[in-house]
Amino acid sequence: MTLPRPHAGTAGRNGIRTTLLACVGVVVGMTALAYASVPLYDLFCKATGYDGTPLVGRGPSATVSDATMTVHFDTNVSPSLPWRFQAEAPRVEAKLGETQTVFFRVTNTASVPTTGVATFNVQPGLMGGYFVKIQCFCFNEQTLQPGETIDVPVVFYVDPAVRTDSNTRDYTEMTLSYTYFPSRNGQPTAALATTGAGNPRPN
Repeated sequence: MTLPRPHAGTAGRNGIRTTLLACVGVVVGMTALAYASVPLYDLFCKATGYDGTPLVGRGPSATVSDATMTVHFDTNVSPSLPWRFQAEAPRVEAKLGETQTVFFRVTNTASVPTTGVATFNVQPGLMGGYFVKIQCFCFNEQTLQPGETIDVPVVFYVDPAVRTDSNTRDYTEMTLSYTYFPSRNGQPTAALATTGAGNPRPN
């Protein structure tokens, strides 16, 4: 007795459908990962000081040392954002553990309102784990009216533990660098372009 065999056409169609569903699932997963990569990477860096990202502190340091660190301030603006941006002083001599407040002045030179957001890092990169921000304007979207000028603060301290780390104990200088970019949906255009989550755009 010969048993009936499945129709070859039906089996083929089922295989194609399964393959298509798998491909769609992979594409959706990769897209979701691309959108999530910026905030996840930012969270990781803030928690560890990785890649020159300053740590985020809840308050002043418990200890203050007589040792000092020269902190330089570097300010930059994307060519697509018509702003002027500079620190009130090019550098400060900070006692380790002592809270410092430095203001930065930002001016919109355009004849229309413009919106920007600042990114930042610390160099040398190993110092990121010892530069602790208590308050910062970075990653806060800001809209300025034509000709408007504002002063924004960064409050920080350099952790005295920098002197107990064999990789950083000999450093006497560091640089805190900020760059303003046009903003889209609260994120700097450069970050979205890097992850493929969007194209560079004015904000």
